[in-house]
Amino acid sequence: MENPEKSMDALKVARMYYYQNMTSEAIAHELNVSRSTVSRLLTYAREQGLVNIQIVDPNEHPQQLEKKIVEQFKIKRAHVVPVSGIAGESEWLVRVVQYAANYLNSLFDSNMVMGIAWGTTISAVASHLQPKATHDSQIIQLNGAGNTQSMGIEYASEIMVRFAQNYQATANLFPVPTFFDFAATKAALWKERSIRRLLDLQNQADLLLYSIGAINAGVPSHVYSAGYLERSDFQELKRLRLAGDIATVFFREDGSFDNIPINERTSGPDLKLFQRKHGICVVSGLGKVKGLTAALKGGLISELIIDEPTARNLVENSTQA
Repeated sequence: MENPEKSMDALKVARMYYYQNMTSEAIAHELNVSRSTVSRLLTYAREQGLVNIQIVDPNEHPQQLEKKIVEQFKIKRAHVVPVSGIAGESEWLVRVVQYAANYLNSLFDSNMVMGIAWGTTISAVASHLQPKATHDSQIIQLNGAGNTQSMGIEYASEIMVRFAQNYQATANLFPVPTFFDFAATKAALWKERSIRRLLDLQNQADLLLYSIGAINAGVPSHVYSAGYLERSDFQELKRLRLAGDIATVFFREDGSFDNIPINERTSGPDLKLFQRKHGICVVSGLGKVKGLTAALKGGLISELIIDEPTARNLVENSTQA
């Protein structure tokens, strides 16, 4: 502080005013100073950051935001995780994935199949899982992880194995490229019995866990930052004004996903799967609002877990639209 003595006086006055609910006149009388001196010290306390005044709008409480999201986008449930906007997006993500990891234990149980789309957010969820023993349950990877630089097995398998070990479930990896060079190659491989078994298991999933892929997110989506897409792919995404992806399958700003060329080469499932199944979408960060809005419009989400600042931005943007 520039003036330690003044700061101490300001703190004393602020505590009396805010903590003890004393009037300026009472404080002035007790400290034997003028009311204008008390007023100046209170102003100084605010200017120096010694006092943080927060306006609480009941319409912006997490519960109200949850209600607005459910009503606006017609989803089954929204979970808004409380966190301060000034904490930063990294902290928002931590709070959201901790919540998601705990909430999963109330949903996933014995004799169930959970389909998981790997990525930055889901990897973070995996690191905060709470052990729960299940029987005859299975984890199935929803999209391949190979790219031109590596097979991606280490990254994707670590996520799947963490989930499987946490729930004592069987891990089913999907050992194919994230994006094929040619749609015909994918079509041929999809006829193989070993791959068909995995595709059938995806369709049998009782629960889907995924996030929204976004190019410009504050915490970058793995598929956009780890060499999975070529420059020409990024140009196509921009030209077609695609809003984001789920399990590396892309959708437009209105939530539609039909007749998008790159989807013919992706290893992720048809997004109709997410319209049919109970899916938990975990989202954090303002950079994902555009993609999240589009996915909600397309009916690609049934249940959403999201941090409070991002939820507020989502609601504000949808109201203005």
